[in-house]
Amino acid sequence: MTEKDRPIRIDIGICTYRRPELRATLESLFALAVPAGAALRLIVADNDAGPSARALVDGLRGQSPFPISYVHCPKSNISIARNACLAECDADYLAFIDDDETARPQWLAELLNVASLTRADAILGPVRAIYGVRSAAWMRNGDFHSTMPVWVGARIRTGYTCNVLLDMRSPAVAGRRFALSLGQSGGEDTHFFTELTEAGGRIEFAPNAVVEEIVPEKRASFSWLAKRRFRSGQTHGRIVASRNPGLGRLKQTGLAGMKFAYCAALTAATFLSPVTRNRYALRAALHAGAVSGTLGMREIRQYGVAEAI
Repeated sequence: MTEKDRPIRIDIGICTYRRPELRATLESLFALAVPAGAALRLIVADNDAGPSARALVDGLRGQSPFPISYVHCPKSNISIARNACLAECDADYLAFIDDDETARPQWLAELLNVASLTRADAILGPVRAIYGVRSAAWMRNGDFHSTMPVWVGARIRTGYTCNVLLDMRSPAVAGRRFALSLGQSGGEDTHFFTELTEAGGRIEFAPNAVVEEIVPEKRASFSWLAKRRFRSGQTHGRIVASRNPGLGRLKQTGLAGMKFAYCAALTAATFLSPVTRNRYALRAALHAGAVSGTLGMREIRQYGVAEAI
């Protein structure tokens, strides 16, 4: 078989930790439209102390049109699970999807199409939140749980692992790993993709590569969103601080503090508009986290505790 005739190999990594929703995730992947000339494999990285997902995976093997590789990485540190997928992958591309998401049939084909057109090192897709009827109106109207890239100018400078395709042949990706120090606080994906772009890698967006995520009741609250934004700010502040020592760090702390004050003032000014008010309040939480991160305060722990399950 010549190189031209060789199929494009794509692995799909699913990191899991005691989530029964993993079944729906895997079943959605079984229904994927396979891109022309592609060969798929699934990698399930179980981050629980015991191999709690093995029985579910083994029970679904007969339904899967693709091989499934089960990897047990027994420590509740999400970076260990993500790195296990990277280490297990021997394909041209590695996609990541979360264990509480479901993919639309054309998801992978859309990611691969944009990868082929742009030759980018990483391709992000959107995550659409599905709200329950008991979710607050302001939350549904503002769509606060969906995930989209953030552009700085015309560039995407960082990314996320809940919907992404990595070109494993790229020098900016090959050998790169998720930071173990962020594996329980979160933010390991922000750090990973920031390092990727600073190494010269490029991230593009596939708007039609949609995955969906049902928002559980325990996450459908302002307090959960605020804690999430604060932690994201901590990660950003930590990255900024590492690149701006001494007086530069103090300057960044002051800048983040000014942004916090500005957003807090707008929160008060828009009090009668719930969507706008809460959007500014959550931006304030983000900048408060950035202040915390630049000052080196300990980050909130999210993985390995009950709230992460």
